[in-house]
Amino acid sequence: MERNLMKGNEALAEAAIRAGCKCFFGYPITPQTELAAYMAKRMHKAGGVFLQAESEIAAINMVLGAASTGVRAMTSSSSPGISLKSEGVSYIAGSDLPAVIINVERGGPGLGGIQPSQADYWQATKALGHGDFQLLVYAPASVQEMVDYVVKAFDRADKYRMPAMILADGLLGQMMEPVSFPEINPDAYDKSGWAANGHNNARDHHIINSLYLQPDELERSIIDRYKRYEIIKETETEAELYLTEDCDILLCAFGATARVVKSAVNTAREQGIKAGLFRPKTLWPFPVKEINEAAKNAKALLSVEMSMGQMVDDIKLAINCSKPVEFFGRTGGVIPTPAEVLAEIKRIGGTL
Repeated sequence: MERNLMKGNEALAEAAIRAGCKCFFGYPITPQTELAAYMAKRMHKAGGVFLQAESEIAAINMVLGAASTGVRAMTSSSSPGISLKSEGVSYIAGSDLPAVIINVERGGPGLGGIQPSQADYWQATKALGHGDFQLLVYAPASVQEMVDYVVKAFDRADKYRMPAMILADGLLGQMMEPVSFPEINPDAYDKSGWAANGHNNARDHHIINSLYLQPDELERSIIDRYKRYEIIKETETEAELYLTEDCDILLCAFGATARVVKSAVNTAREQGIKAGLFRPKTLWPFPVKEINEAAKNAKALLSVEMSMGQMVDDIKLAINCSKPVEFFGRTGGVIPTPAEVLAEIKRIGGTL
């Protein structure tokens, strides 16, 4: 399979186009601007529509409109821009529409900085908009995985009629690595039963709506949505387990941070310390079965993040607080080093 050396942001864009994305609406913000710039160059040639909206709020509502017609639609931004899109994401979820949202994270809160961060974990998995809803959240750790998960995000969004997010960070967005693009079937899911794309008086109108004035009707729609979520939690979790079979210390990390942690785990093993790595690839749903398998022989767990510990509670809940869970992280755009992580492994190992 042909491989191309590409920057993460540009690989995301090319993968979306090949996955059948026909409408991209966005607004520039560092460190994801190259994604939108690539779309501006390629979408028209690929038979799609690129539009730089007047704001992030406008962009997400354009995605809502395009998705309601059954076409594959996407937007991208970085942390504060995603915050502005949050109301529109809630509308998309409430309308049972498939769409893909890319977040190439930067440090915050507020304008923060333009360096890499993972501090949007809570936003993505717990509170991206108002109301009872979830969205699929994928956490790639390489440029190749960003390509693969864009394709999967579109497919699963279509399958379950819900928004999906790629939660990357500035490090992955700016990194260059060789990638290959898989064969893709963008028409795998039939949308004729719900898409509002013209009826020519040949069928009943399709109504795209998130407003239910009767409480019991709204409750039924939410309960039905959560039945789908239970299926997703049972069938769609993904994780990498690395050297976990006999580990005494299980390190938990996602995205680019997991690459740093894997280096520290390898060094720890060379020094006789039984460390292992659990890397969730889906952040929602969180891989509960997988982390319990990874942790079955561990005496302690350590979450390593580019945040102040936003994944820690999900780890504790997943293992029913059955083992101690510690945290090490850097934030504000600072990337943890393998040496720092190794020092934490040794500290914990000295207490076991």
